[in-house]
Amino acid sequence: MAAQAQPAVKLQTEFPFTLPKGYLDAEGHLHREGTIRLATAMDEIVPMRDPRARSNQAYLTVLILARVITKLGDLPEITTDVVEGLFAADLAYLQDLYRQINSAGPSTLSVTCPACEHVFQVEVSPGE
Repeated sequence: MAAQAQPAVKLQTEFPFTLPKGYLDAEGHLHREGTIRLATAMDEIVPMRDPRARSNQAYLTVLILARVITKLGDLPEITTDVVEGLFAADLAYLQDLYRQINSAGPSTLSVTCPACEHVFQVEVSPGE
């Protein structure tokens, strides 16, 4: 019996975002549109070796985001200085986005409407 070919699975590895406030560079240009990619194991391991993260655990977020943000406006590169310069609302937004895209993903539940008894599927994200 011949094995059936499995359909190719497309994995989305980069995700566009728009910062709520935007990064204001030294020249006064505002950068809001960007992309972030899925984190690898090394993206979470390497920053733990950094002395800045060892002395201040909160700095780990800055190091990880600097590794996984692939584009922000027309900046040539995303460094820790860029992430440090984000407004607090933008940092919180990116932390939440990072958690969303790197979690196990949404679960699908079968739900029955109590009024009409129609059964349908609902996606529930982690933490909901």
